[in-house]
Amino acid sequence: MKKTVALILSASAALMLAGCNNAKSAAKSGASSAQNTAEAENTGAAGVPFITLSNGVRMPQFGLGTYAQPSDEVCYESTLTALRDGYRHIDTAHAYYDERGVGRAVRQFCEESGVARSEIWITSKLWPSEYGEGITAEAIDKMLSRLQIDYIDLLYVHQPAGDFVGAWKEMERAYEAGKIRALGISNFDVDDEPFDMIMEAAIIKPHVAQIEMHPYAQRKAFREKAAAHGITIEGWFPLGHGDSGLLSDSTIRAIGEAHGKTNAQIILRWHIQEGFSTIPGSKNPDHIKENISIFDFSLNDEEMAAMRALDGERRFWNATYEQTKQFVNTLRVDD
Repeated sequence: MKKTVALILSASAALMLAGCNNAKSAAKSGASSAQNTAEAENTGAAGVPFITLSNGVRMPQFGLGTYAQPSDEVCYESTLTALRDGYRHIDTAHAYYDERGVGRAVRQFCEESGVARSEIWITSKLWPSEYGEGITAEAIDKMLSRLQIDYIDLLYVHQPAGDFVGAWKEMERAYEAGKIRALGISNFDVDDEPFDMIMEAAIIKPHVAQIEMHPYAQRKAFREKAAAHGITIEGWFPLGHGDSGLLSDSTIRAIGEAHGKTNAQIILRWHIQEGFSTIPGSKNPDHIKENISIFDFSLNDEEMAAMRALDGERRFWNATYEQTKQFVNTLRVDD
């Protein structure tokens, strides 16, 4: 009898253990599935992750910068190439004189691919000659016309000069009217004064700040200030400028060799893992494809530490606030 009971208890324990293991396995499988689903939901085309801005809007973290494209036609070709390669974030500006090229490429791509316009993030910027109440609202409508779109995903005040407070007030109205999805400040890191002025005047605080950012100038002080207000950082000159040394840096090269990647890819991967939005510019199809091929590997803790150690606050744009105002206030942009 005792032997029979022991056998029954042993069999019951085995069944319970099997059930427990199966439950654990199912739970683990379910957790893994949920994690995979969450990761899939937080990435778009080509594996590009989204950043959720302080207003809840999701922005593709990686995009194409169109500064210094020599013409609308060249910009059209580079933007179309980028979109076909998986880019879904395009950064332009009135002062770049290539908004029409961007808009044309977006329309062409949407028609040929079936991708909805809502899946493509379009950023542009107002120039100081367009700032001011009674001026900026019309400038926004003209921008929409040049781009041939119904709304702008992210609109910046491009430079901290002129009546940027008046411009911001009209940008807020356009935001409330649904013409803009997010508001940003560009180059407001030049001095505390313009940043403090716009933060004090703004009812709707900036969602994004675009500044010079790369491994040689990691901008820690401004990043801390922006983070205190929930402002996302987006970097221009993410690969440095001209013969900056970043693309031949030996530390970055060694990391690249370990991953079979170029210096440019290691730098851009660093931006992504630091949580910045980054918009490298190029009109070269090979470079456009190379730049977005950074979502199939990760930098480990030691490699990230080595990248952070390159910081020396070596900026390539070093104009003072007064110099910036004098420079931009003498320039106007045409329609």
